[in-house]
Amino acid sequence: MEPNKLAGILSIILGLIFIVCPVLSTATLSIFIGLSLIFFGIALVVSGFTAFNIIIGILAIIVGLVFVFNIAALSFIFGIQFYVIGIILVLGGIVGLVSDSGISKIASVLIIILGIISFALGGFSIEQPLFAIILIGVALIIEGIGLYLIEV
Repeated sequence: MEPNKLAGILSIILGLIFIVCPVLSTATLSIFIGLSLIFFGIALVVSGFTAFNIIIGILAIIVGLVFVFNIAALSFIFGIQFYVIGIILVLGGIVGLVSDSGISKIASVLIIILGIISFALGGFSIEQPLFAIILIGVALIIEGIGLYLIEV
């Protein structure tokens, strides 16, 4: 089986698991990200005793521990990410409307609308932590279908 088709099938399966079992998926993903950050922080601290490596390593370890012991931190980070993307899209759309760039006015309005939608998704993600995991599940399914249908 081609690698793209296999990756597509695995992505669809993982997306369905995220949608069907969002609580378990949130906990697993949060713990996995936390452990990754902890190991990354330890590797940074022991790789070189520069001030930068030690500071970033300690911060990575602290954030990793937060993810391992506080599952809600993951949805908070997703919410913040949606907020930042929303703000950037709205500002980019406004710049497209008022400038004489090559961006059409319709595209700029659509970018502003997408920014507002992204901002709303951030609010939903912070209010309801499982919302972010369900969005990830849907994204994985869409990506999996795309990977499966791609001809190499």
